Amino acid sequence: MTSVTRIYQAIPLAKGTWVRLNEQASHHVGRVLRAKVGDNIILFNGEGGEYAGVISHIDRKSVDVELIDFAPKEAESPVNIYLAQGIARGEKMDFIVQKSVELGIKKIIPLVTERCNVRLDAAREAKRLAHWQSVVISACEQCGRNRLPDIMAPVSFDAWLPEAKADQCFVLSPHVSSRLSIATLSTPASIILLIGPEGGLSDREVERAEQYGFTSLNLGPRILRTETAGVAAITVLQCLYGDMINK
Repeated sequence: MTSVTRIYQAIPLAKGTWVRLNEQASHHVGRVLRAKVGDNIILFNGEGGEYAGVISHIDRKSVDVELIDFAPKEAESPVNIYLAQGIARGEKMDFIVQKSVELGIKKIIPLVTERCNVRLDAAREAKRLAHWQSVVISACEQCGRNRLPDIMAPVSFDAWLPEAKADQCFVLSPHVSSRLSIATLSTPASIILLIGPEGGLSDREVERAEQYGFTSLNLGPRILRTETAGVAAITVLQCLYGDMINK
């Protein structure tokens, strides 16, 4: 079975109408994928559901799509998981964003922590945020999500912490003995995962998080890299509370 290309467009969509893809999407569909008139395509705009369409016109600069049908399809998890991630360098942060979206994260908060090796001025911050947003969109196109998770502008750990609110808050640390216990946790509607960058969170940051109601959590006897910890933790939480296994 051939997969159908999925494209995000931040415009109103409606069954029975024609739309022109934006310049970036037109280039990707027409020049990179080498699609042809008559090919099937799926469009979504982040408002829920998706539209089955057919390419009706292609030229060097634009692609037009006729929207044939609407499907109220959703792939969102029943639990809201928010990842507060110490900003990692380069491709590691891209990997964290991409895989978190694939696993069903609802929000990503990039944090500037004490051991963060990434320093962003205003211009670089805006550029990185736009790049991460493009990673979010690409991940949604690939994994079948029709609603875009939020990715927030980078914020300092100390400024963010007092505002962090969820039914359950965890700070990951390899230096504690507490593990996740199914028997002692009720099913939460929202969870914050706090994870440090390369080098982890400082002792002060872990202590501060605990003062604000975070539970320190150990994922096992092996120390995980920052780009692995979030993937592992989100997977565990989706198995316990989300939609990765049948209950």
